Amino acid sequence: MLSKSHLILTVPPADSRTASALGLPLAHTAYRVGGGPHLFRANMPVAVRGGLMVIDDSGFDGMGESTPFCHEVMRECAARGFDGVICKFAARPLTVLSTIVTELGELMHKRGWPLYVTEPYARFSDKAKVLISSALSGGSLQLRLMEAAERYGAGRVALEVERVCQDFFLPSPTGQGVDLTPEELRRRMEELAPSVFFSSELCAHYFTYMSPQSGAHFILFDDAGSIRKKLHIARSLDISDAVLAYPQVSDLLTEILE
Repeated sequence: MLSKSHLILTVPPADSRTASALGLPLAHTAYRVGGGPHLFRANMPVAVRGGLMVIDDSGFDGMGESTPFCHEVMRECAARGFDGVICKFAARPLTVLSTIVTELGELMHKRGWPLYVTEPYARFSDKAKVLISSALSGGSLQLRLMEAAERYGAGRVALEVERVCQDFFLPSPTGQGVDLTPEELRRRMEELAPSVFFSSELCAHYFTYMSPQSGAHFILFDDAGSIRKKLHIARSLDISDAVLAYPQVSDLLTEILE
């Protein structure tokens, strides 16, 4: 059975009750950095306690002071019984968010709580764990994780499992595909009855097909087995922490955890 001890599920408020039955730590995606900056919270059941806080920065204007915001975060953690924070900040580092990461890194470290940050913010706190996405359209997942472990230390790296299900036009110079829902993927497979292969480098399944309208396509997708393989690769490199998005993998979790 796959060890649950270092798996964290990010979960929206509406799914918190269902997800809690799985026995994994939950990271609640109910928070964002708002103007001020202040900590904004979506509607969340009063009974939700424990786990981690996920803070998003979408729409934040980058203005304001960091210290009062960090105090708001710590007060909310105390009120809700949270013992960790995931800063899901976007790719372009903003000065105030960089300072927030630095200050939260120290505050959380003093309490023995983990702080997880996206890789663009890794340099702003040597106390934070660095999220490395599993989603690749090229290269090697194992090499990507090896390089991250060498750069930050394996103990500071956390695998962010992002379920892949995309359709790429060929050739694909940008490496950007069109997202497919699981239902759309099932329909394509039923219609095409393709030969499915497994990429050891990308650690995902794939198949190709020809469309009379748009030409050659390449579909890359995950299932429970490929996600388990991603987790196995991480743990073989002494990367024990992994974060999975509950809405993405809810239909696969039973198999993933077997």
